Formats: sequence, structure tokens, C-alpha cells
Amino acid sequence: MHPPVHEETLQLRVLPPPPPEADPGFSFVEQPLPGWTLPPPALMGWAADTGRRRRTVGLALLAVILLVQAALSLRLANSAFEDEALYIWAGHVEIGSLFYGAPNYGGFGTYFSGAPVLYPVLAAAVDSVLGLAGVRALSLLFMLTATACLYGLTRRLFNERAGLCASALFAVSMPTLFLGHFATYDAMAVCLLALTAWLLVVIAPRHWAWAAAAAPVAALAVGVKYASALFLPTLVLLYVLTAYRHHYMRRALLRGALFGAATLALLVGGLAAGGYLSAIQSTTTARAHGDTAAWQILHDSARWAGLLVAVALVGTVTYARTARLAEIPGWRRAVPGRRWRTCLGVLLTGTALLAPAYQIHLQTETSLQKHIGFGLFFAAPMAGVGVTRLMGAHFKFPQWAIAIGVLALTLGLSQSASYFGSWPDTRYLIPQLSYTVRPGQHWLGDPKEGPVYYLGRERRTDYEDWLSFFFIDYETKDGRHLTGVPGYRAAIRDGYFDGVVLDYSGGLAPAEEAVRQEMRTTGRYRLTSSLPYRTSTGAGHFEIWVRQKSAR
Repeated sequence: MHPPVHEETLQLRVLPPPPPEADPGFSFVEQPLPGWTLPPPALMGWAADTGRRRRTVGLALLAVILLVQAALSLRLANSAFEDEALYIWAGHVEIGSLFYGAPNYGGFGTYFSGAPVLYPVLAAAVDSVLGLAGVRALSLLFMLTATACLYGLTRRLFNERAGLCASALFAVSMPTLFLGHFATYDAMAVCLLALTAWLLVVIAPRHWAWAAAAAPVAALAVGVKYASALFLPTLVLLYVLTAYRHHYMRRALLRGALFGAATLALLVGGLAAGGYLSAIQSTTTARAHGDTAAWQILHDSARWAGLLVAVALVGTVTYARTARLAEIPGWRRAVPGRRWRTCLGVLLTGTALLAPAYQIHLQTETSLQKHIGFGLFFAAPMAGVGVTRLMGAHFKFPQWAIAIGVLALTLGLSQSASYFGSWPDTRYLIPQLSYTVRPGQHWLGDPKEGPVYYLGRERRTDYEDWLSFFFIDYETKDGRHLTGVPGYRAAIRDGYFDGVVLDYSGGLAPAEEAVRQEMRTTGRYRLTSSLPYRTSTGAGHFEIWVRQKSAR
């Protein structure tokens, strides 16, 4: 039998709970000092103003992007393209006319697609000190500034990460690398448009009077290149959308109207003072139509800009659907509404299609590789958003960014090198001509601009001493005026030209072929040099024909 169990042995003794102890990780052992408070937390995890450290890291990475862009542009090499030589030489003529009273015989204001007293004068001033390399370095400076403005613009619209992705894609694109080492006014125009866009986003929350401060920059961009006016509506709408975040619709519209009116007033005043209406009509508004098929223009546009635009479309769609990363700080309802996000994405991405659409209207691919870079600047912010959305929060899927970056870099490297090598290198032609060309001689040339630029620096020739195959109005000995092929034939028969330069690449144009046949038939000229060359699109050779001394 079991021993009896007493009731007292079944009662449990419950100890009292121990006193709470201070946890050094979560509570204070000591009383805080009077007036001490916790710092305010960041409003959003991906906000644009979350700390000095993030801004410093972003600027450091931007510097790396700019260095890569500079290195990739500087690797491109070729002799002066005809547009480069023409604009620089025109600048020297304008400087002589403006400051020294020399005759302005070029008539550049009647057919240049930008005011000849702006970029050409600046390029000629740099050329006088640093030569063609210095003028091309000036273009690189303009494109680097545009990339920096793109980062600042995208950072304010979204965040640092989107800004870095947008800058990287824009920096390695073909138009950016090409224009960064091409001495024309396109790089300066892109820079001024980029600076205007950045200024508008910066001044959006400020007083309405600041709208007039950005107008001179926008007007100057149009003056440098008339086609920049195509992007003025985008700038006005961008200003309205960014101002709406702080001032609601009515005040935002008033600010956009003030900016547009101020820019238009400056352009009208400049047009009245300069008298460039005929040039604007012939090069921009009433430009002659070509015969290039629309599918060809679309194909080339897709090759040069398709990747960035496709990523921008991804950014537009995903940003319109959700603002889950809360890119924009300070919105009165914490995040922007869907309609606002959709309008911003469609505006920026759609601007990339303006240049191809205009070229399809003109049915020409002339300068398409340059003009498409204007629209890529505006589409790049949404491309930056597209990359960040594909990567996800906290770089969850970095393989997307790596794949897009490698593809963009590969396309930019190959396409820019191919197009920069598409015109003949005159490194052998110019030295050969320097033995023959003398001041006061009359020459017919294709190319014309390169010899005028290089030999003009040596005082061996002048702009008026050369005639191209574009147009001729020759007066014969009996007083008749002949144009076109008959004019060229008559000039050759009369021995008017001291020499002729032909560019034989896959055949000759009708006028050049007629001149060549006339020289061979009459015997007044003899072939002195045949200089082969190779471009990225094929091979050819220059022919130098010199008039016989007894044939005058």
C-alpha cells in the first residue's frame, strides 16, 4: 500500500515575478539630457533627400560614368567631316566680319540650320588656339554637361539610383558618343536643352518669376540649332507637371505659359534682329523632302535608340501602374497619382519619337543619327526608372541591369565607331594638295570643305577659291550663264579651274562623271594623284586633276 498523501504536499509555491531590468539595447539606463531628441526619420526609403552620404556616393558614381563617356568618345578618330570644316571656317569668316570689317562672302545665314554668329564663332575661336582637337573637346564638354544635367533632373524627379541608371544608358548610347567628338552645333544644342530641363525642374517649387530665368537658355538652344524648337513643347509640359506638385494646376499652367511666352518673345526678337527666316524655312520648317522609305528610317532609329526607348517604355508602364518605391518625396498625398505618373512617363518617352517622326515626314535620313540623340535625353529618365523596376528593391534582380548595360555598351561602341568612320579620311589627300594648291587658284572639289579648312590654316587657299558640285553658275566667254552639268562642262572646256578633286566611291554622281569625261576628252587636265581610302562602309579613292600649263 502507498503511504497516505497529505493535502499540504499538493500545494505549489509560486514565486513572485522578478523586477524588470533595463535593456541597454532598447531602453535608456540613464536619463537623457534636457532638450535631446531623436533625429527625424526619412519620409521615404528612396527619397531624393535622404542624406549627405547618398548624395556623395551618387556624385562619385556619376563622375565614373562621365569618365567612361569621355574615354569612349575620345577613342573615335577621323579627319574633319565636311560639316565640321564648314562650320569652323564659317566662324572664322564671321569673326573677320564682326571684329575686323572683312567682307562676309559666305552667306551662311541663308542656309545654315543654326545662327552662324553663335556656335561657328565659338568653334572658330577655339580652333584658333587648339585646332580641330580643341573644337571636338568642346563638343565633349557639352555632352558631359548634358549627362550631368540628366542625372540632376532624374534625381529630382525620382531618386539617385534611377538617375545613375539613366545617365549610364545615355552616356554609352551611339548619338551621345558620336556627338561627343563631332565638332558641330548639335552637342551645344543638346547641352542647352538639357540645362533648360534641369533648370525647370529646379525652379518648379519656387516663385513664378523664376520661369523667365530659364527662357533665355531655351531660346539660345533654338538659336544654336533651329530644330531644337521641336522640343520646346516638351519643356513647357515638363515644367507644368513638375510645378503642379507644389502649386496645383492653375498656378502650374500660369508658370508654363510664362515660360513659353518669354521663350517665344526672345526667339521673335532674335529672328527680327538676325534675319534668318529664309534659313529656318530652307533647313527646318520648309525643308525639301527626300525619297527615303519610312521603314528604313524606322529601322535605323530602332538600331540607334531602340534599346533605350524599350527600357523607357518598361519604366513608363511600371511607373504608371504603381509607385511602390515611392520615388518622389514631398507629394501632398505621399505619392503621386496614377494620372500624373502616366502623363510624365508618356511625355518623356514619347519625346524620343519626335525626331524619327519628323524625318519620316521629310522622307530623309539626313542627320538622323544626330537628331535622335535630342529625344533620347528626355526618354532617359524613364529608362532609368525601367532599370530600377526590373532590378527591384534593394537590387533583388541585378542581372537585368547587367544585361541591359552590357548590351547598351556593346551597341554604343560598335555603332559610334562605324558611323565616325563612314566618311573618307583625308590624311593623305591634304598633304598631296598642299604641294599643288596656291593662293588665288580656282579649284573644283568633292570634298571641298576639308581642303578649305586645312589648307586655309596654312594661307594656301580661301573659301572663295573653291567650288563644289552642289551648284554652279558659270558665265561663258560669250556672256551666257550655264548651270548644272552644262555649266561644269563649259568651265572645264575653258580651263577655268586650276585643279579638280573627285571622290570616287562606288561610282560618281552625274555632275562629277560629266566633269571627269570632259577632262579626259579635252586633254586640258591630267591626273596627278589617285589616293585610295577605306571607310566603315566600303572603299574608294580620291583623284586630283591639274590643268596643263599650256591649256589656259
